[in-house]
Amino acid sequence: MGWDLSTFGENLARGSGIGELMDDLGEALAGGAGVKMLGGGQPAHVPEMDKLWRKRMEEIVAEPGAVERMLGNYDVPAGGEAFRRALALLFRKEFGWEVTHENFAVTMGGQTAFFFLFNALAGDFSDGSRRKVMLPLLPEYIGYANQAVGADFFEAIPARLEKTGRHEFKYRVDFDALKPGDDIAAICVSRPTNPSGNVLTDAEVDRLREIARGRGIPLIVDGAYGAPFPGVIFSEVKPVWDEGMILTLSLSKLGLPGTRAGIVVASQEMCRRVASMTSIVGLANGNIGPEILRPLVESGEILRLSREVVKPFYEERSRLARAWFTRELNDEVPYYIHKSEGALFLWLWFENLPISARELYERLKKRGVLVVPSEFFFFGLPEDLEWKHTQECIRVSYTMDAETVEGGIKVIAEEVNGLYTT
Repeated sequence: MGWDLSTFGENLARGSGIGELMDDLGEALAGGAGVKMLGGGQPAHVPEMDKLWRKRMEEIVAEPGAVERMLGNYDVPAGGEAFRRALALLFRKEFGWEVTHENFAVTMGGQTAFFFLFNALAGDFSDGSRRKVMLPLLPEYIGYANQAVGADFFEAIPARLEKTGRHEFKYRVDFDALKPGDDIAAICVSRPTNPSGNVLTDAEVDRLREIARGRGIPLIVDGAYGAPFPGVIFSEVKPVWDEGMILTLSLSKLGLPGTRAGIVVASQEMCRRVASMTSIVGLANGNIGPEILRPLVESGEILRLSREVVKPFYEERSRLARAWFTRELNDEVPYYIHKSEGALFLWLWFENLPISARELYERLKKRGVLVVPSEFFFFGLPEDLEWKHTQECIRVSYTMDAETVEGGIKVIAEEVNGLYTT
C-alpha cells in the first residue's frame, strides 16, 4: 500500500547509509557466495572471547532458575540493578568516578542510545527555537546521520588533514573553527573515531570538555570501541567521565553484537530520561548481554580481557592489513592510510581519486568485495562547501578471517592501481 508517511516516517523509512551497510553485512554473513565483507562493523570472532561466552552460557544454564529469569522476566527499563551496581562499583574503584547505579542506563544497543540522546537534547523546543548537535571531527560515524527526527540536525566541523608519512595521514580537531553558538545543544565525538580510527588525545578530550562546560552543554563521547571497554585503542588513554559528559559503551565490540546491549553513563537525571524513553519505545531491554557480562564486571575481569585479549587481537589485525595494502598498492599511487590508533577498520584516502568513492564501491561490489564509501560519513556540512576529500576515501574492515581480508585488499589495490595508471 502506498500510504503517505510523516516527516518522521520519511526520515527513518526512506533508506540510509547505515541501512545499506547492514544489508550488505547481512547478505555476506548469510553466506553470500564469494563475498569478501570488508565494509561492516561486525566484530571478529576472537577465539578466547567466543570460548568465554560459551562458558558463561553453560554457567547460566547450570544455575537453577537462571535461564528462566534471563529469558522469562522483564527487566526494569534502566537495566538490571545488579548489572548497573557492578558497573558503578568497578568504575568507582578503578577510575575514581563518582557514580552509583543510577548513573547507568542500559539500552537496546548503542545505536538506540544515540537515537534517544540526540532527539532528547536537540531538535525543536517548546519556545520555538531549534538546536543542533555539533560534530567536532568530521568524518564521523555513519549511524548518526539519519537519527534525527527532523532536518538540519547536525553542525559539523571538517577535520584538519595532516600528512604524517609518505602514505599516512591523521585528522586533527580544528579548534579554531570549533565555536558552538547558542543553537548547539551538545558536542558529540566517537573515540576511537568511526570511520578513521583516530583517537583523540586526553588533552583534546579535556579541551572539548572545557568548551562544552563553558557553553553549559554536554560532551557526548561514543566509546563503542574505546575505554574502559572493549579497549580497542592502540595507545594509552585515560578513561574519563564527569556529570558534564555522557559516555556510551557497547557490548558489541567485546564480541556480543547479537545481544544488542548498550550502556549510557550520565547524570542520574539523564539516565532516568533514557529509562523513560526505553519504557515507551520498547518496555524494557534484553537481559542476555548484561547477564553474560555481569560476573566479569563484578570481578574486574572485563578490563583484563579488554587489555590482554581484545586489544592485541585487533592491533595485530590492523598491522597485517596495513602491511597488505603497502605490498599491493603501487608506491606511486597517492594513497594515505589514516594512522591506525584503534577501532576495527582502516580509512584510506586516495588523493585526487579519478572517480567518486561511491563509484569505487560499486566497482568493488561487482567483484565481490564490500567496503564503505566515504560520502556516507560526511554530513552536517554547509551545502555550499566544496571539499573533494569527501569523495576520496573508503573504510575497510579487517575483522574477517585473514584470507578474506588479504584477498579483498588485493582486489581493492587492483582497482585503485588501475585508476591511476590509465
